[in-house]
Amino acid sequence: MRGSGVHGRWLLAGAMAVALAGCATGPDANPRDPLEPFNREVNKINEDFDKGVMRPIAEVYADYVPSPVRTAVSNVFSNVSDVYSALNNLLQGKPTRFAEDTMRVAINTVLGIGGLIDIATPAGLPKYKEDFGQTLGVWGVPPGPYLVLPLFGPSTVRDTGGMLVDRQADPSAYLHPVWMRNTLIGVRVVSARAELLGASSLVEMAALDRYSFMRDAYLQRREYLVYDGNPPDREDDGIDGDAKPTPPSSGSGESLPGQTMPVPPVAPSLSPGRLGL
Repeated sequence: MRGSGVHGRWLLAGAMAVALAGCATGPDANPRDPLEPFNREVNKINEDFDKGVMRPIAEVYADYVPSPVRTAVSNVFSNVSDVYSALNNLLQGKPTRFAEDTMRVAINTVLGIGGLIDIATPAGLPKYKEDFGQTLGVWGVPPGPYLVLPLFGPSTVRDTGGMLVDRQADPSAYLHPVWMRNTLIGVRVVSARAELLGASSLVEMAALDRYSFMRDAYLQRREYLVYDGNPPDREDDGIDGDAKPTPPSSGSGESLPGQTMPVPPVAPSLSPGRLGL
């Protein structure tokens, strides 16, 4: 549990920054990003850490670890993420998705040798990426202000709270001894960052203001996921929006067998939702 506590303290520190940064707001602040001055500072620190530490490690990993091994590692973590995706689909009132996620975990764990091989996707089972932040959104909890967390990256007040809950549902949080759990977390972070090397280069070339690009892409993607790809038309950019999600029935927003729910492109980050932390 100590590893889980470390993550909890990081996320709690980020949430507390909302109150501490209140003085940074002003009349011209973006209504969805009233903490922009504070967020930009944290974002710069995160980018420097990524350039100096994470990206070089990820590049070495991508260059020297054979592709089949990298795929197997990614598959294992993906299989773990299906566990709490299933739980969140159940909480969102989507029994069909819950059953599909559960079947994915069972098939990939048993036939896929502990998740090393993804058997479920070729078999026609769609993969969903649900987290507790999305669950809160489905039940009408507004996202709150945009928030950049130290190390983790883009989030919102709602999603930060959701991350804490998701972490408790992650089986890896209960591994012992501690060194094994921490090693697993490190491998997961490096694996996820290596998968984003191409995307980060594209963002650096395309975005004039990388911070604004990442913020807008994150908020757009999260709304897209909460509404299962069908967000309502909005007439303003208020923090809470002008509509609330309707808790879906078991058949709403389902993908066809063998398909994965499409999502708009988003800038790379170390956010827990992307890393499965």
